[in-house]
Amino acid sequence: MHRRGFLGTAAPFYADLALVAEIAMGFALVIGAYLARTGRYRSHKWCQSAIVLLNFAVIVLVMVPSFRLAVAPAIPENLGHAYYWLSTLHGALGGTAEIGALYVLLAAGTSVFPERLRLTRYKPWMRGVLLLWWVALLLGVGTYVRWYMP
Repeated sequence: MHRRGFLGTAAPFYADLALVAEIAMGFALVIGAYLARTGRYRSHKWCQSAIVLLNFAVIVLVMVPSFRLAVAPAIPENLGHAYYWLSTLHGALGGTAEIGALYVLLAAGTSVFPERLRLTRYKPWMRGVLLLWWVALLLGVGTYVRWYMP
């Protein structure tokens, strides 16, 4: 059995840790956006890149296994229940936000992609991904509440 969490809910430790880490990452992304706005682009790049990569690890190590075990087997039959549709929506939007963030990271900061796939107008992409990330984060908090709080 999993060790009990530290937030006082029925969540296991890893779920509490993931929730706190995701909320911290959300705020760190806003700090990173502030760094760009104030012209500190190098710090912005390192901050956002670290968060995107850390989030990828949390998704792969915690969220995907939880989704595969607890949600995926019941789709589509149970999508009428909040437990399933909220988790599915969070996964879809969160996955889209992470893929978008990885694309921005690679298309804006490296020469991995051919020139025609690289970004020239960064702001709309970065703002859109940040907005989508926050929507997914709020859905993730809702998912946590639905899963682990009475």
